Amino acid sequence: MIPPILPTYNRADVAFVRGEGAYLFDEKGRRYLDFGSGIAVNSLGHAHPELVAVLREQAGKLWHTSNLYRVPGQEILARKLIDLTFADTVFFTNSGAEAMECAIKMARKFHAASNAPERFRLITFEGAFHGRTLATIAAGGSPKYLDGFGPKMDGFDQVPFGDFDAAQRAIGSETAGILIEPIQGEVGIRVPPPGFLKRLRELCDARGLLLIFDEVQSGAGRTGKLFAYEESGIAPDIMAIAKGIGGGFPVGACLATERAAKGMTPGTHGSTYGGNPLAMAVGAAVVDIISAPAFLAHVRAMGAHFQQHLAMLLSEHAGVIAEVRGQGLLLGIKLHVPAPAFVAKLRENGMIAVGATENVVRLLPPLIVDENHLHEATALIGQTCAAFETERQAV
Repeated sequence: MIPPILPTYNRADVAFVRGEGAYLFDEKGRRYLDFGSGIAVNSLGHAHPELVAVLREQAGKLWHTSNLYRVPGQEILARKLIDLTFADTVFFTNSGAEAMECAIKMARKFHAASNAPERFRLITFEGAFHGRTLATIAAGGSPKYLDGFGPKMDGFDQVPFGDFDAAQRAIGSETAGILIEPIQGEVGIRVPPPGFLKRLRELCDARGLLLIFDEVQSGAGRTGKLFAYEESGIAPDIMAIAKGIGGGFPVGACLATERAAKGMTPGTHGSTYGGNPLAMAVGAAVVDIISAPAFLAHVRAMGAHFQQHLAMLLSEHAGVIAEVRGQGLLLGIKLHVPAPAFVAKLRENGMIAVGATENVVRLLPPLIVDENHLHEATALIGQTCAAFETERQAV
């Protein structure tokens, strides 16, 4: 008999009922240090008092109207994002996959509006993850996500991540743009080679293509910049964001320049719930907090400290940890032991982390962590490494 919840996840047998700052509490009252953050979603930790207050206030006023009417909260949050980024315009969604769908449609519509409707293909990169819709799994190209869903949606050409020559060779008469995560997350926190994003920008400009960034996981302050693209010294034409921008409330957005958005006229796209007043109130509060220079400086400092701690663990447990990856508080440890087993053992020891491919464990703490949290995490990871070393010696 099928369970009441569709079994599309292999769920761990733990249920969290309360959160406070960097900690989660299960049904039995046990506390866990949360360095998964709901997969980079809870950017300000759990039950952040400012977010709770904003949500309660808005819930007492208005939850939903419709995008058939002006939504003042959208105008407020859009202006904040425009003032802080390259963008001239914003479309609000409920998730990262929806933001990516908007980005893909926008890129195609741009060329159709430029009298080149044949230019609909996007160059994407192996190892990418852009969502779970039919379009976004095709953009990612991973066989495990495509299997069983019929022919892969046409319009996406994958090349090796970080291979500029391959990207250049893949451009054809039907190419509309290049889509990339500034830092790949699901595949195990992969950072592109120095200068790679800048070269892609130059290539797009030279060939009349749009450059699209997927900052669903890397954005919202996680790298120590408001968005990861800022480190590269260039900007995209279109960018999808979500996860941390809502601090735990479902919020996504597609940001674009005026030029890139020229084809998105009335009737070309829509969303029933996207940009609802609850989401906009929370999103605006999150952006105000995470965009503060002092807050981002804190993220950079904590990221540097944590990388130092992880480097120490690498030297002490080289038989378990193979490599430390990442930037800011978007970090990963590549292991010599099975990553799923390591995540499970970490959880037994009282810490939450997130698996990835390439046998990597992602460490995505809330951005409000302090040095005490980092010391605690280091001790728990070290304890887990020691457990695997003991098991090996016993064999």
